[in-house]
Amino acid sequence: MSLVSIGEFSRLSRLSPKALRLYDELGLLLPAHVDPHTGYRRYAATQLEQARLVASLRRLGVPLAQIRDILALEPATAAEEIRTYWAAAEAEHAAQRVLIGHLVDRLQGKKSAMYEVGVRDIPERSLLSLIRRVHQDQLEQVIRELFIHRLRGGGVSRIEGIAGAPFTIYHGEVSGDSDGPVECCWPVPDDQADEIAARFPDLTLRTESAHQEAFVRQEGPGRWGSGTQVEIAIEALFAWASEQQRQPSGGVRSVLIPNPASRGAGPDCEFAVTLR
Repeated sequence: MSLVSIGEFSRLSRLSPKALRLYDELGLLLPAHVDPHTGYRRYAATQLEQARLVASLRRLGVPLAQIRDILALEPATAAEEIRTYWAAAEAEHAAQRVLIGHLVDRLQGKKSAMYEVGVRDIPERSLLSLIRRVHQDQLEQVIRELFIHRLRGGGVSRIEGIAGAPFTIYHGEVSGDSDGPVECCWPVPDDQADEIAARFPDLTLRTESAHQEAFVRQEGPGRWGSGTQVEIAIEALFAWASEQQRQPSGGVRSVLIPNPASRGAGPDCEFAVTLR
């Protein structure tokens, strides 16, 4: 097997030695041989195709963790995964274009149509809640674990109507860099609240006062298409509140509404803010 130095492999693959060392540490592109005494890396010419694929995917903005998954796939499956990634990226770019248009219009004093905003009355209710600090990649797992596995799986029924829909309050920014916190809330019947709370001692039972909330509904069942579409929805909420001279109170909420017609796409999701 013909081996070349990391410098030569860097030139041939168009990946810097620093990137090659990082990809080695992450298990993306392992050297064919590492000298046990000096730690010097050498690569095989047969690794060039994989190295160029990694370089191309990084230029497309594919996250390193996703690249690692793609490299483990058969070529046909990997190609389909790349198509799926790019379709999502194009949807995100389209949504970003829309958001930029709204921001430019706002700065120029113009009004532009975003999502339609509705207002509804929410009665006083008892809530079981859990506050956690989580990053974006941990959020769905925390919500599923609490809402689906523990509460619904534990036999806690859902109150009918919008007032009974589980929801999450974002008390802080949740992203790859920021960890909230978030508060996951499950409405429970007042006459059963103490008994249900006793079964989940790590959860907090609290009473939420009656209030109005402004909300936007997603277009179609299941998940929102991209993070930027969520930003547009939230922007629509606050733009509406400003125009109507209504004061939002507390963090943005994502409200999960069961939809039997979603055909497995999951519950509908609405974003909402409480109004003073």
